Amino acid sequence: MRKANFGLALASALFVGSVAPALAYDGTNCKAPGNCWEPKPGFPEKIEGSKYDPKHDPKELAKQQASIQAMEERNKKRVAYFKKTGKWIYEVDKIPQE
Repeated sequence: MRKANFGLALASALFVGSVAPALAYDGTNCKAPGNCWEPKPGFPEKIEGSKYDPKHDPKELAKQQASIQAMEERNKKRVAYFKKTGKWIYEVDKIPQE
């Protein structure tokens, strides 16, 4: 009888442990299914113009665009050489200039 009580207590503890996270739901209000973001207390509803606005620097954004364009140019050179010769050379500096 003592083993049965222990087993029942263990099963109850496991059940309560698995249900506890579901009970911790704080009642977030969803505007639409899957759109349940709410700002924390003290955090503005709209970020633009607030102290949390990152105010991206146009120079930094231009660096990223230049980097992407340089990558695309390298890829074009690699692909053109591959189509011409059938050999893939990753390092653009090692592609023979003809």
